[in-house]
Amino acid sequence: MSNFKLKNFDSTAKTFLAFFLFTIQIGIVIGVGYIYYTTSLNPEGTIEHYNGSEVVEDVIPEEFPKPLEGMILTTHAHVNSFALISLIIGSIFYFNSIITNKLKLILMVEPFISTIITFSSIWVMRYLNESFVYLVMISSLLMYLCWTIMVIISFYELLFEK
Repeated sequence: MSNFKLKNFDSTAKTFLAFFLFTIQIGIVIGVGYIYYTTSLNPEGTIEHYNGSEVVEDVIPEEFPKPLEGMILTTHAHVNSFALISLIIGSIFYFNSIITNKLKLILMVEPFISTIITFSSIWVMRYLNESFVYLVMISSLLMYLCWTIMVIISFYELLFEK
C-alpha cells in the first residue's frame, strides 16, 4: 500500500475526491455559521440555546429550554452524521503522504472523541451543570479544526502534489 497515496490516484479519482472535500468543507463552514447564528459562539449564547432564556416577570423568553425530545433528536442526528463525516474525511486523509505516523492518527481519531465529548457535555450542561459549556466549546472547536486540517491537506495533495 506504499504507493496507494492520494497523489498517485488517477485524475478522475482526484477530481471526484477534490469535489467531495470541497463540498463537505462548505457544509462544515455552514455548520459553524449556524452555530454562530444560534449561540453567537460564546458560552452565554450556548447555554441560552439549550437551557432557555432567563425568565423575567412579564417578559416572554427569547429561547425556551430544549425539551428532552429535541435533545434526543439533535444528539441522535448529529452523533450519527458526525461519525460518518469523520469516517469519510479520515478515510480519504489516511492516504495522504504529507502527514504521517502519530499526528495522522490523532487527526483521524480526534473528531470521534470530540463528537462523544461534545454531545455528552451538552446533556450535562442542559440538565446538571452549565459549566460544561466550556467543554462543549473546546471539543467542538477541536473537531471542526481536525476536519478542516484533514480536508485542506487532502485537497492540497489531490490537486498540487505530483
